[in-house]
Amino acid sequence: MTASRSAREKKAASEAGSLARVKIDVDANDRFVYKISCSQCVARGHLKWSAYRPGGDNGFMAAMDRWVFHLTEKHPGTDAPCLAFLPDAQQRLHQRREEQGAG
Repeated sequence: MTASRSAREKKAASEAGSLARVKIDVDANDRFVYKISCSQCVARGHLKWSAYRPGGDNGFMAAMDRWVFHLTEKHPGTDAPCLAFLPDAQQRLHQRREEQGAG
């Protein structure tokens, strides 16, 4: 059984930690769209920093990877369960960069 949007949102919020604001919407193709924003950082003007990734197979992972990198760079020492994913996120980033360099 596929988890509901609200269940996914609650799980993602608990993994992202206290600085994160997690919102999951549904796009025109009925796929989940993941948005993780920082409660402290402002990106432009009044807009909060955020990672916005459309659904598909890895939308959650892509958004969480960006969030993990944001936490480690901008909020070192912050405790969040998702930081356990940092080595995997770094590996995926390295792999993407290698693939882009080869293509």
